[in-house]
Amino acid sequence: MSFFFCLSFSLSHTHSELTEVVFVIQSQRISYHAQRAQQSREHLFHQAQTLNQDLPDVLFLHELSAYEGNWGILPALPRLAEDYCQSSLWVYFLEEETVIDLARLLQVLARFSSGREWFLGRALRDEAATIIHHYAFSEEPASFSYPDFAAGWALSCVLVKRLASYMKYEPPKSDFTIDLKHEIALYIWEEGRGPALTPVYHFCSELHGSPNTEHCASTVSSFLPSCGKPVAREDIFVAVKTCQKFHSDRVSVVKKTWAKDAALLEYYSDISDPAIPTVDLGVPNTERGHCAKTFAILRRFAWGGVTGAPWLLLVDDDTLISLNRLRRLLRCYNPGEAVSIGERYGYGLTNGGYSYLSGGAGMVFSRVTVSRILSSGCSCYSPDAPDDMVLGKCLSRLGLPVTHSPQFHQARPDDYPKELLVRQSPVSFHKHWNINPIAVYHQWLMDGREAFHHLLTRERKQEL
Repeated sequence: MSFFFCLSFSLSHTHSELTEVVFVIQSQRISYHAQRAQQSREHLFHQAQTLNQDLPDVLFLHELSAYEGNWGILPALPRLAEDYCQSSLWVYFLEEETVIDLARLLQVLARFSSGREWFLGRALRDEAATIIHHYAFSEEPASFSYPDFAAGWALSCVLVKRLASYMKYEPPKSDFTIDLKHEIALYIWEEGRGPALTPVYHFCSELHGSPNTEHCASTVSSFLPSCGKPVAREDIFVAVKTCQKFHSDRVSVVKKTWAKDAALLEYYSDISDPAIPTVDLGVPNTERGHCAKTFAILRRFAWGGVTGAPWLLLVDDDTLISLNRLRRLLRCYNPGEAVSIGERYGYGLTNGGYSYLSGGAGMVFSRVTVSRILSSGCSCYSPDAPDDMVLGKCLSRLGLPVTHSPQFHQARPDDYPKELLVRQSPVSFHKHWNINPIAVYHQWLMDGREAFHHLLTRERKQEL
């Protein structure tokens, strides 16, 4: 039975010591995110000084080792157990946007016996069985809870040590990391042999300073960071991968929804269709992966002279995307760096694997990244290899970071908790299966003025 452990008590002056807690910021290597992580660390240090306590250990996840796979958390547990849990009682994970009230957090943690295995966080639950969670708990999806990373989450060091040892002989069953927070919870739960997530009322994912957050030990600084003026429409070159059999249905959806917001867009198909128009790259269509087509697009972008835009957006013909939100997101990144942004997945992370961007959610690359990939000799091992995974392996081999944005989505809105989506200002969704894609675009990807104009136009048509 799930419950809020902390609902039944009021916080007192009892608290843990800061030296008993190791803070791990789920940071990323690209400069913008590294800067955000540093700001978060400084905020924690400032509070510690205000409380007249020694500065705590505040670690950047991306700096725990040279291995990029540490973002999957589980690969980092042995290091945390060996180097930090020998003298500490808790490991508290937070995202760059998580705002901690240190005094209140210490009071919350003091209510839990650190000698037990605890897995604490704000609980998320699936309303229905979903493909991104491999249809787990299909008979009762809401029976399993997993942590909202933005609200922060904690593991007792007793649990961290046991998990670090357990991983040596029982790694995760799946090689793929798709939704990290759900897979972490599944691994810890161990089909009932380990602890389930204990929901904590004081771990909050509301915006910092919002009403009714006085009880919160954690809040969130922002859901869509503001970094100045959005990048220009002409700075993004959009490449849509399609094929002849989808020209009439999928491409028509693109044209009815988000294509109007693109200044530079080309459709790449297996035939030249002047009615769209499409570009035939001379690459036959494949039923599975589209590696050969993707690499042909990369070469056309970098060397074909069709554009000088600093950003390349690669999408499928059944990807729904908000280019206006993408422009606001990209203003935070330096196109002079080797930037790759999208929904980050992983393959074989507990065994020296690599990260990659899920193709259907949309993959964004700076021109610098594309040039580095092509000049390195990276290539497809077969024309129908999965392009997103091949690119991920290339980036790993080159030592280039893969940057995760929670605003990109490989699946449909129905496959994610609604409380996550409403605060994210989503950039993309993928798949037309069992949905009305145009209605999904209007509901989830249109901004205020655009949505109002659409509603007004629809009402006028109904009047006529």
